[in-house]
Amino acid sequence: MAGSKVKRGVTRILIGLYLLCFVISASIGLSAQPQGFLLKVDGPIGPATKDYIARGIKKAEANRAKVIILKLDTPGGLSSSMHAIIKSILASTVPFVTYVAPSGARAASAGMYITYASHIAAMAPGTNIGAATPVKMGGLPFSPSDKGKNPPSDDDKANKNDKQKQASSPSQNKAPKTAMEKKIINDAAAQLRSLAKLYGRNSSWSQKAVFEGASISAQEALTLNVINVMANNVSDLLAKINGKVVTVLGKKISLMTKNLILQTYAPDWRNRFLQVITNPNVAYILLIIGFYGLVFEFINPGAIVPGVVGVICFVIGLYALQMLPISYAGLALILLGIGFMVGEAFMPSFGILGIGGVVSFVVGSILLLDTGVPEFNIAWWVIITVSALSAGFFLFIVGMAFRSARKPVVSGREEMIGQVGVASTTIDNAGRVLVHGEDWKAFAKTKILKGQKIKVIRVEGLELWVRSIDQTTAKNKNDKE
Repeated sequence: MAGSKVKRGVTRILIGLYLLCFVISASIGLSAQPQGFLLKVDGPIGPATKDYIARGIKKAEANRAKVIILKLDTPGGLSSSMHAIIKSILASTVPFVTYVAPSGARAASAGMYITYASHIAAMAPGTNIGAATPVKMGGLPFSPSDKGKNPPSDDDKANKNDKQKQASSPSQNKAPKTAMEKKIINDAAAQLRSLAKLYGRNSSWSQKAVFEGASISAQEALTLNVINVMANNVSDLLAKINGKVVTVLGKKISLMTKNLILQTYAPDWRNRFLQVITNPNVAYILLIIGFYGLVFEFINPGAIVPGVVGVICFVIGLYALQMLPISYAGLALILLGIGFMVGEAFMPSFGILGIGGVVSFVVGSILLLDTGVPEFNIAWWVIITVSALSAGFFLFIVGMAFRSARKPVVSGREEMIGQVGVASTTIDNAGRVLVHGEDWKAFAKTKILKGQKIKVIRVEGLELWVRSIDQTTAKNKNDKE
């Protein structure tokens, strides 16, 4: 009996060990199942987008993801943010796929550069890509009409019909005029040529996108070898790129995306906060609130709340603006304008400082941001509203100055001069008087009897110089005569 109990105990232990091994194996199998990261960008490319993609790539690398897919829909954005994103993609140890989707989406301007920088470029039906002319060139696309000055490309062999079409199109016949414009356009074209050759894509069409502002559909992009894949959705994309070989940091990697589990990487609170404050309108308003908060704290020391709120808003506003391509001349004009308006409050110039301050403030606000990207410029209604409020504040200060200039003095030493009182003692060189119900030591050049009305003519510390009303009247009459 004892032996059979031992056997049953051993059997139970073995069964338990088998079950434990099965659970461990299953969990290891699930954790070993290949994973991918899905990033989503829907809107203009800016500092928050740069931060989101860079952090997403680092997260994917830390989790040893098999692939990163960026689902993209953008009208373009800031070149500084775009260049930072391209650097992050090229430095990634995980294959990076840009997928322009859903239908109706686009990869325009900065979006095209990001697509060209990706190891795999894909688009959904009904999307488009292109329009890569730098918008700081005045907003008009260029055609390579000056072949001797623009960088050579395969487009130089375009047929005569294309040349005639370009010549007949006024919007595409604007060649860069200044040396700076040529540098900008040539740099953009060279970057796309470099990225195209890196991944074996169409270099000729990339030059059209820069010089002519050309844009094409997903089907045309696939036919012209601008993209690698056209897919209906993410699942279709994973199926079509499975087995494709890409070069990542000089190493050939075969994509194994079959049965890949995609983990969506959503923006965290830090990125969402960054997205809010780097909105030019928000950054501008924070900066102005910060300025006025500090001004009110200086005017009324000890109020605390304006100072605390002002410092916080000022620092956040400066942090946001340093991530945007601001004009320091515009910022200096804003500071100068606020300084003039504050000066009007402390030493009223009856409008000179105030008007100059408002003009400087408005001009500085207009010049503060000139990105060429509508989404990253300060809205006119914001500039007008803030300027109107500042002007209203200035007009209020000037009005107060005019009203105070008309009113008689009601306090201080100056208020005592001209006041009427009564001699409470006989004043023979010195004595006492009552003025405003208060007893004062008084002096007079002539004798004044007790009870006689007097008038204050001078104040020296806590002592008054007075004369009798009768003497004052007589003196005035003699002066008139």
